[in-house]
Amino acid sequence: MEEKSNEKRHQFDLRYMRMAKIWAENSYCERRKVGALIVKERMIISDGYNGTPCGFENVCEDENNKTKPYVLHAEANAITKVARSSNSSEGATLYVTSSPCIECAKLIIQAGIRRVVYEEEYHTPDGIDLLKRAGVEIEHLEIDNNKD
Repeated sequence: MEEKSNEKRHQFDLRYMRMAKIWAENSYCERRKVGALIVKERMIISDGYNGTPCGFENVCEDENNKTKPYVLHAEANAITKVARSSNSSEGATLYVTSSPCIECAKLIIQAGIRRVVYEEEYHTPDGIDLLKRAGVEIEHLEIDNNKD
């Protein structure tokens, strides 16, 4: 019975991650497009992708192709979006196409998100290490992009 439950959870994880990858396509960032979904009780309660704050130009990199310091990460966008809604992220799962940085990890912990599923590794493991220290369940999920 538990094996069937784990397989079902894995199938949902794959579907939500594919959706996060599609959501990342909305990003105007050139260097890296990241998408995030916050899911609670199998319902998407928030979404986000990396980009500039509301009202700013949709240009994420400077003339030297460096990310501008005010660009928001996908996780931060999803968490602040849910904060402005009537939903609560307490106990939710965050699906994100890249593992969180340490700044986003702090937001995840404070938002009460209990599980993080990611695909690609961020250039430093600091965020994942902090999430583990806080007892957040972590799942590294690689999806086959050739599957329908």
